[in-house]
Amino acid sequence: MTDFLGWVFNSLWDGIYGFFWTILHIGQVLNFSEAENVFRFIYYGGSSALLGFVLILATLVFIAGIFRPEFLWGVVRRIEGISNFVGRAAAWAGLIMVLQQTIIVFLQSIFRVSDIGIGPGGIAFVQPLGWYGDGLKFYNALVVCLCCSYTFVQGGHVRVDLFYAGWSHRKKRISDMIATLVFMLPSLFLIWFYGWFYLWRHMITPPVSASNSLDQMLARARAFRWDVQTFAASPSGFNAYFLFKFLLIGFAALMILQAFAFFYRSYLELREGPESAGKYQEKDVLDSLEELEQNAHGA
Repeated sequence: MTDFLGWVFNSLWDGIYGFFWTILHIGQVLNFSEAENVFRFIYYGGSSALLGFVLILATLVFIAGIFRPEFLWGVVRRIEGISNFVGRAAAWAGLIMVLQQTIIVFLQSIFRVSDIGIGPGGIAFVQPLGWYGDGLKFYNALVVCLCCSYTFVQGGHVRVDLFYAGWSHRKKRISDMIATLVFMLPSLFLIWFYGWFYLWRHMITPPVSASNSLDQMLARARAFRWDVQTFAASPSGFNAYFLFKFLLIGFAALMILQAFAFFYRSYLELREGPESAGKYQEKDVLDSLEELEQNAHGA
């Protein structure tokens, strides 16, 4: 027990120290021409020190919100605003996916085109038709990963309300807070940390893992070189699969932010009562056919 508490306090202290050291030496940290800086960045991005700093910052925000609820509401609104903005922007990838698939079928079936060339600003980009067809999966992944937090804000995620639907407002908010701390945040932190090293294992060589210490990583820095893996499932297929790994990290980051916002919102709604349910929540609502017809006649 003593060892565990010591590890916790060391992680918290390392997180605080690491954050301020990074701010004061930001030029050195982002100087990726030095191999050791690259490995330090990778290590800190998946370390217990970063986790400790995030938890301390979230706790301080929560404590401030206990004394100033309007401040905490502001934090909730900004985080939910980020989720809404990113989700609405990423949702356009669905339209692009449909248009691209239509163009592929049209060119392949009628004109028997084998390559598509794009030249914005005089920069030629030519890929086989199969590359564009295989790349449709990227648009799908874009929507799935970057629209999850948006869907959470909009209340569009799948729920199994066997007991929850019949609970009182107070009981719902308490269960939301407990579930966020016990289930949601731990699972998202695991996705972030393992996804972080999964990303970098396909970006550099020698590979790194979550079990490597800082000293082990710095020792590997002597043999460092960039090695972005651009393999494809087929000879003419989409070869930028490393982008999917960035999307995994983006998903975890957005959902971690949303998890904290959901915890703060649940606390504020518990504190202010049933009338505060959904307060400041910016939800997208599709107009019904009747409303659209009325608007058209009114115009």
